[in-house]
Amino acid sequence: MTTIRPATPADRDALLALLPELAAFPLPAWRTAAQIAGADTRILLDALDRPDPGTLILVGDVGGTITGFIFTTTRADYFTGRPHAHIEVLVVGPAARGQGLARRLIEATERWASDRGYANITLNVFATNERAGGVYRQLGYEPETLHYIKPLDLAATRGEAR
Repeated sequence: MTTIRPATPADRDALLALLPELAAFPLPAWRTAAQIAGADTRILLDALDRPDPGTLILVGDVGGTITGFIFTTTRADYFTGRPHAHIEVLVVGPAARGQGLARRLIEATERWASDRGYANITLNVFATNERAGGVYRQLGYEPETLHYIKPLDLAATRGEAR
């Protein structure tokens, strides 16, 4: 049975080990798996090193093995200025997929956000990540804005040295 619990400093290596799963989909030509993992590593480590009451990190734990996690921060809504929850990272390891862990992590995050009086939860997902988009739509999330990009310098956009 998977237990949903707050992350602890002892979970650090297990959380970092799951981050490469965030790039397990057809990436746009201008992004790399290393770039995605690097960006998420930076914000996750910052949250682990500097705990904040406006941040939530929950893990799915099966007998001491972390099978997935969700990392949520508090942001200000662009239109209203009111605080809302933003899912920064949601990752479920391959062995735990299809067992409802993503749903349970999101539902726990929704309770946390609701308890804080937040009216919304936002998240970003790559347009090419159909598996994640399907999960979010199934749980009632809908696209609001679309972020468009036109790389003028592909190597620079990919973070490659010049």
